[in-house]
Amino acid sequence: MSYKITIVEDDTAISDLLKEALEKEGYIVSRAYSGTEALMLLEKEKPDLLLLDLMLPGLPGEELLPKLKGILTVIISAKTDIDNKVRLLYEGASDYITKPFVVSELLARIAALLRLSKAQKQTEAEDGNKNVISEADLELDTSLLTVSYKEESISLTRTEAAILHLLMLNSGRPLGRSTILERISEDTPDCTERSLKQHVSNIRKKLQSLDGIDHIEAIYGIGFRFVES
Repeated sequence: MSYKITIVEDDTAISDLLKEALEKEGYIVSRAYSGTEALMLLEKEKPDLLLLDLMLPGLPGEELLPKLKGILTVIISAKTDIDNKVRLLYEGASDYITKPFVVSELLARIAALLRLSKAQKQTEAEDGNKNVISEADLELDTSLLTVSYKEESISLTRTEAAILHLLMLNSGRPLGRSTILERISEDTPDCTERSLKQHVSNIRKKLQSLDGIDHIEAIYGIGFRFVES
């Protein structure tokens, strides 16, 4: 994957230096020479990371920074005031490096930020996938509280979603009533042994309305289990 980096720097010599160094590392580089030009570029496409000078013509870097939400931003500036650095880091900058800078250090910081961002996105994607489970061509999304079959979906209550999620995770295995109540108690403390039967009945009807199959089997004296067909 080739990351896209935008340089926002009005000093042509520094901009040329950065472009050459970044392209040698395999990055795709775009450039802007003012804050206003940077905004125009960002309307067309957002980069993976942006290098931002503060003393820009037109719209200065400090005013551009709040408009860069969601974009990794490394400030490169001759301003060395520590209070200013801290303020800008709190206001959204990912890193701050002062001029004159060592190119190899800047490249290392860029690589570290992109690596961290990639890992974070992968973790978020994995966490999101934990909310979705599939069995017998049925897809349960516990975050949306829906169960889907092909192009159709139906809404569940929070208690129904918790029960179905547990049964689908243990597909083919009977689960006792007390086990179900214990496992879902944290998310659905209102569910009782008396109401569990009704919740399961509601789930059975909803699943049958999707694919015509009774997926919840009652096991006499034990509890319930999810079956594929």
